Amino acid sequence: MKSAATKAVALGALGYFVDTLDLFLFSVLRVPSLADLGVGANKEALIAQGVRLLNCQMAGLLLGGLLFGVLGDRRGRVRALYGSILLYSVATLLNGLVRTLDQYALCRFFAGIGLAGELGAAITLVSESLPAERRGFGTTLVAGFGVCGGVVAAVLAGRLGWRSCYLVGGSLGLLLLL
Repeated sequence: MKSAATKAVALGALGYFVDTLDLFLFSVLRVPSLADLGVGANKEALIAQGVRLLNCQMAGLLLGGLLFGVLGDRRGRVRALYGSILLYSVATLLNGLVRTLDQYALCRFFAGIGLAGELGAAITLVSESLPAERRGFGTTLVAGFGVCGGVVAAVLAGRLGWRSCYLVGGSLGLLLLL
């Protein structure tokens, strides 16, 4: 593999790791975070607010896939990848600082935009950087490493409070950009 292709695979894999970490963190932290924000133990209220947050995130994912796809075509895959990582990292970091459900929903929306952009830009960049006979391996490496983000999310959620988990997740994304 050439140096540029190696960097593309490494950045894509690490980006997808943090991307998956965020998605899994939201899944495992949703109930404790909602309870801490005052939703209470009412099962119906937890479900309703959880669905609202998930819908905000999904709307962001839908918009992000389109937005970063166009941005990648017009401004370059690397810029799109860096921009998406920056966006979801800041949004994830801010998730750890929210005080209201509306703030939480807004952060999940912007995290969703960045999360969708990262995977699309990463896989496209890796595919364009590698020779045809190595593309399958490169994209599998990105996806496989990304799955590890879910494992780390579960470990973090078992050891830290929900706010700290989001702060760690957002910080990892910003560290990746450096």
